[in-house]
Amino acid sequence: MKALETRRNAWFAGLLLGFLITPVIASTEAVVSDEPLLPESRHENIGELVTQFIQKSHYMHVAVDDKLSSRVMDRYIDALDRNRMYLLASDIEFFNKYRYELDDIVRNQPLNPVFDMFSIYRTRVRERFEYALGQLETEPDLLVDEEYQFDREEMPWATTSAELDELWRRRVKNDYLNLALTDKPWEEAREVLIKRYSRYVKRMDQIKSDDVFETFMNAFAHTLDPHSSYLSPRNSEEYRIQMSLSYFGIGASLQTEDDYVHIVNIIPGGPAATDGSLKPEDKIIGVAQGDDGAMVDVIGWRLDDVVDLIRGPADTVVRLHIIPAGALPGNSDKEISLTRGQVRLEEQAAKSEIITIPRDGRDWLIGVIDVPSFYRDYRALSNGDKNYTSTTKDVKRLIAELEEQGIDGLIIDLRDNGGGHLTEATALSGLFIDNGPVVQLRNSNGRISRLDDPDPVARVAYNGPLAVLVNRFSASASEIFAAAIQDYARGVIIGQETFGKGTVQNLYSLDQYLQPEDDKGFGQLTLTIGKYYRVTGESTQHRGVNPDINLPSPINSEEIGESVRDSALPWDTIQTTRFRAGDPLDSTIQSLTANHSERAKDDPNFQYLMQYIEKDRESRQRNAVSLNIEARRNQREADLDRALELENARRLALSLEPIESLEDLDDEDRPDVQLDQAASIVTDLALMREIKAVPAQAAQMQP
Repeated sequence: MKALETRRNAWFAGLLLGFLITPVIASTEAVVSDEPLLPESRHENIGELVTQFIQKSHYMHVAVDDKLSSRVMDRYIDALDRNRMYLLASDIEFFNKYRYELDDIVRNQPLNPVFDMFSIYRTRVRERFEYALGQLETEPDLLVDEEYQFDREEMPWATTSAELDELWRRRVKNDYLNLALTDKPWEEAREVLIKRYSRYVKRMDQIKSDDVFETFMNAFAHTLDPHSSYLSPRNSEEYRIQMSLSYFGIGASLQTEDDYVHIVNIIPGGPAATDGSLKPEDKIIGVAQGDDGAMVDVIGWRLDDVVDLIRGPADTVVRLHIIPAGALPGNSDKEISLTRGQVRLEEQAAKSEIITIPRDGRDWLIGVIDVPSFYRDYRALSNGDKNYTSTTKDVKRLIAELEEQGIDGLIIDLRDNGGGHLTEATALSGLFIDNGPVVQLRNSNGRISRLDDPDPVARVAYNGPLAVLVNRFSASASEIFAAAIQDYARGVIIGQETFGKGTVQNLYSLDQYLQPEDDKGFGQLTLTIGKYYRVTGESTQHRGVNPDINLPSPINSEEIGESVRDSALPWDTIQTTRFRAGDPLDSTIQSLTANHSERAKDDPNFQYLMQYIEKDRESRQRNAVSLNIEARRNQREADLDRALELENARRLALSLEPIESLEDLDDEDRPDVQLDQAASIVTDLALMREIKAVPAQAAQMQP
C-alpha cells in the first residue's frame, strides 16, 4: 500500500495527530442570517459525481435505488435528531414523502427537498431553545421526585409541542442540576445556561449551505458503510492541515454526538497518550487555558470551535472538564490538565519491559513489547536514510535486547493499537514466521491479491513462547498481525475480540474531476474499495480476531466495534491461500485456559476487575437520571463508596494499606490486570515447552 494511502486511511480511523471532524454542522464565519438555506448548482454536480463513484467503485457495488433511498432517509433523520428531542412525528411524516426520491435527487435532480427538511429541523431547534431560555426565568425545584430520560433514541417521536415542552422542561432542569452539583448557585448556573442555549440558536443561524450538503452526503455515504464519507471543501482543508502535522494539540480524535464532544481515539505518541488520563468515549464539557484560566462551557459547541480552543502553542497547558466514558451526567465529572505538543515519532515507538513471574522456585522473565501503532518514517526512507524508523525495525531491536537479558517468553501488546501502515503489519509478522503469505486483499472488481512476508529469506527474530495481547480497540493492521500469528499457530492470542475493521478505503479529491466555477471547491470523497482476508480465507471485517484465551475488559464490545455499526460490511470468506502452519495449539490452549481460570479465582486484582466491569455495565444500562438533587447526590456518593470499597477490598487481599479516598490512588497503584494475566499465561507456555524438551535432552545424554 502506498504511504499516502495508508496515512490517509489512518487519519480517517482517527490515528493521526489532532481531531477528526466527522459529519457535523461546521462553519467558520459568525454571520447570522434568516435567509433560507438553498442548494448551490455545484452541490448537484457533486451529488451526481459521488453517485457515479459509488456505483462504479464501492466494494459492494451498491445500487442507488429506492431501497437505498429509504435507508438514506433514516440516516439523514438520525444525523439531524438522533435523540428525538426536536422533530415532531408530523415532521417525520412530511419527510417521508421524499423517502423514495432521494436516490433520484442526489443523482440528477435539485436538492431543494434535502434543504427543506433541514430548514424544518432548524426551525424546531430554535423553538426548543427559545422554550429552554423561557424556562430559566424561574429556578427549578430540585426536590421534586421525577426523572429525565437522556437516551431517547428508541423512543417514539413526540406528537405535540406540549409533549416536547415537557421533555425540555426536564432537560433544562437536568442541566441546572448538573451545575448545582458543582455548587454553582442558581444565578450563576442560570447565566451559564443562558449563554449555552443562546449559543445553540446562534450556531443554527450560522449554518451555511455547504454544511447542510455535507450532513446529507455523509448520511448517504454512511449508509454504504461506516468508513465511507464526504468532506466539504472547508473540512477537506482541515484534513490537509492535519496531514501536514503543522499544528499543536493534545493528540486525540474528536467527534460530536448529542451536543457533546466525544473522544474517539487517543493518538499514540501524543500528549494525551503520554498523560494517560483521557480515554476513548470520554466527553469534553469544558476547556480552559493555562493553569488558572476560566473554564469555558463547550456543551453544544460546534466541533471546530472546540478544536480551536484545545489547539494552541506548543508546551502550553490546556485543561479539560470531562465526563468519563460510561458515567452518568453530573455524577463523575473531573478535570485533567495536558501540555500541548505534536505527536512525536519517537514517542510512538515500541517500548519494552520485563515482568518477573515467580513460579516453581524460580523467577521467569517475560518480555513485553508495547506496540502503540504500525509506523514507518517514509520521509526518511524516501530520502535514502537506511536508519529510518519503523515498527518492525524497533521490535526486532527490542527482541534482541530482551533475549540478551534471558527472557523466557514474549508478549506483543497491541491493546489500543488502531493500526497504521499495512507494510509494517506484514513485515512484523515476518519476524515470527519463516515465510509465506500474511494477508489477502480483494478489491471491488473481485480481484484477490496476496501480501507475503516482505523479507522471506531473513531468519525469524524470535522463536520462543509468544503471546499477542489485544482488546476491542485493536484494529486494522493490528488485526492482520494477530490473525497471522493465530493462523500460523505461532503464538497464543490473549484478551478481547478485536474491533473488526477489515476494509480498505480510497480518497478521491473531487476537484480533480469537476471544473470549478469559483474558488469554493468540491471537497473529497472517501470510499471503501476493498476488504482484508486472513490466509485461511476468513475476513477480519465485522468479527475481528477472536482470542484463544479471553480476558475480561472494561471496554464494552456491545457498544464499541465494527459489529455495532448497522451499515458495517458483513463477514465473509474467500478461498484459503497456501501456507504452512505450525503444529496445532488446541490442546495447549485448553491447558493454558484451565490454568488461567484456576489462578484467576484467587487473584485479588482479577476479581477486582470483574467487579469493576459489572458495576460499570450496571451504570451503562441506565437511560434516565433522577431530577431530585438529594437522590443524585446520594447516587453519586453511593457510586464513589462502592468504588472505594472495591479498591480497599483489593488492597486488603494484597496486604496493602487501605486508602481513605479514591483521590489518594496513584496511577502506579492501578494494576494492569490483563498484562499480568498474559504474563502468567506465557509463563505457563514457557514451562510447558521446557517440560516437553526435557525427555529429548535426557535421551541425548544417554550413552
